[in-house]
Amino acid sequence: MATTASSQPLDAKEKAEPRGADDLAIHVEASYADNQALDPSLNQRITRRLDRHIIPWLFGIWLLAFIDRSNIGNARIDGLASDLKLDGTKFNIALAVFYIPYVLVDVPSNWLVKISGANYYLPGLLIAWGIVGMCTGFVRDYNGLLVCRFFLGLSEGGLCGGLILYLSMFYRRHELLFRIGMFYCAAPLSGAFGGLLATGLAQIQIGGYNRWPWIFIVEGAVTVAYGLITIWFIPATPNQARFLTEVEKEAAVHRMGLDAHGASQESKVESERFSWHWVRMAVLNVNTIVLSLNFFAIITPYVDIKSESSGLSKSDAGRLYSYSLFLPSIISNLGYDSVKAQLFTVPPNMVGFFAVILCTFISDKIRRRGPIMIGCCSIAIVGYIMLLIETSPLVHYGGTFLVAAGVFPSPPAVMGWLANNLAPHYVRATGTGLQLAIANTSAFIATFTYLERDKPRYTTGHSINLGMLALSLVLSTTNILYVKWENRKRERGARDYRLTEGDEGMLGYRHPSFRYTI
Repeated sequence: MATTASSQPLDAKEKAEPRGADDLAIHVEASYADNQALDPSLNQRITRRLDRHIIPWLFGIWLLAFIDRSNIGNARIDGLASDLKLDGTKFNIALAVFYIPYVLVDVPSNWLVKISGANYYLPGLLIAWGIVGMCTGFVRDYNGLLVCRFFLGLSEGGLCGGLILYLSMFYRRHELLFRIGMFYCAAPLSGAFGGLLATGLAQIQIGGYNRWPWIFIVEGAVTVAYGLITIWFIPATPNQARFLTEVEKEAAVHRMGLDAHGASQESKVESERFSWHWVRMAVLNVNTIVLSLNFFAIITPYVDIKSESSGLSKSDAGRLYSYSLFLPSIISNLGYDSVKAQLFTVPPNMVGFFAVILCTFISDKIRRRGPIMIGCCSIAIVGYIMLLIETSPLVHYGGTFLVAAGVFPSPPAVMGWLANNLAPHYVRATGTGLQLAIANTSAFIATFTYLERDKPRYTTGHSINLGMLALSLVLSTTNILYVKWENRKRERGARDYRLTEGDEGMLGYRHPSFRYTI
C-alpha cells in the first residue's frame, strides 16, 4: 500500500478513519502522487491474488492449445491418413495450412485484446478453436481437413501474443516473465501425456465414427467447455478484477503507472487509444527487430523439440514437428519396445517443464533477460553436440535432456524481453504480435529440416538447429550491448531533448525516464 506523508501505513489510517470506497481511492491516488512509492506488503498481496485468480486459467488455456494443435499427428496414427486418403504430401500440406492464418493474425489480434475486452476475447478464441476441433472429427475428405486446419490456425493465431499482452496489463515489468513461464510450462507438460491421452480416446468406436474422430471431438468439447467457464473468472483489467478490494484495484492500477517510467501518460490501460503512431514506434524499435529475429532463431529448434512431446511416431510427423523423429529413434536404439519408448519421451519433457519455471523465476529475480537467453542457448548447444557426435544411444538420449532444458525456457524469455522494452499498450501489442508473426514462419523451414532419408541420426536437422542456436547467441549479445548503450545515454541526459520536441505523452518507450531491460 502507499505510504502517506507522515509515513503512517494506509491500513492504520483506514482503521482510525473509516471512509467510503471513493474516498479510499482518492486517498490511495494522492499517496502515490506524493510519494511515488508502493508499500511492498500491498504490492505482494496484489501479486498473490493475481497469481491465484489468473495464472491457473491461462495455464489451462495454453495446455489445451498445445494438445489441440498436435492431435492431428496422433490422429494420423489412428487412421486419419487412410480414411481421408492423405497420400503423397497431402498431410504435410494440411500441417502447413494451419500456419498461414496463424502468422497473419498475430498483430491485428493483439490490437483487439483490449478493444474487445480480454476477458471475452481470449476465451472466445478458445471456444472458436474448440468448435473447429470438434468439426475436424466429422470431416470426410481432404478438402474438409484443409478447411478445418485453416480455421484452427485462424482461431489459435492470436492466443500467445494475447496472453502475454494480457499479463502485461496486470504485472509489473520484472514480475512478468515468471508469470509467462507459469503458463508456458504447459507446453512441455502437454507433451508428457498428450500422446497417451489421444491413444486412449482412439479406442472409442461409436455411431460409425471409429478411433481418430473421437480425438478431435472429445478434446474439442473439453476446450469449448473450458472457454465458457473461463469467461466468468478472468477480469479484463486490474480495475475490473472482482477479487480485489477497491483499495487494491486502485493500487494495482497505479503500480502499473509507476512501472511505466513516463512511457504512458494514462493511469488506466483501458484509457489508452489506438494510433498508427504507436504502430510505427513498435516496428522501428531496435528491440523489436533484433528480438523478433532472435525468436525466429530459437523457435526453430523449439518447434522441433515440441513435436517430440506430441508423441508422434517416426513415420507420422511430421517434418513440420520434427523432434518427434529423433527421440523415438534414440530410444529404440536402446532396445525398448514402442510402449516403453512412449514412456521414455516423458522425462525430457518434464525437464523442460521445470526448466521453464526455474529460468523465468531467476530472470525476474535478477531483472535480466539476455543472460538467461545466453545461458539457455548454451545448454541446448551442448545437447545438440551430444546428438551429433558418434557415440552410444544413451549419450544421445542424455543430449535430449539438455536440449529440452535449454530450448523450452527460451521462447518465454525472448517474448518477455521484448514485452518489457515496449510501451505503452499498443506499442507492446504491435511489437509482440510482429515478433510472433516473424518467429512462426520458422514452422515452414522446420518442415524441411528433418527428412526421412536422414534417420536415425538426422545430422542435417541437428546441424541446422545448432546453427540457429548460435545465431540466437549472437542476437542476444547484440541486444544486451544495445540496451546498455541506450540506457547509459538516458542516464547521462542525452535523450532529454525529446521532452521539448512535442507531446510528451506520445514518447512511449522513447521517454528519457524509461529504461530498457537488459
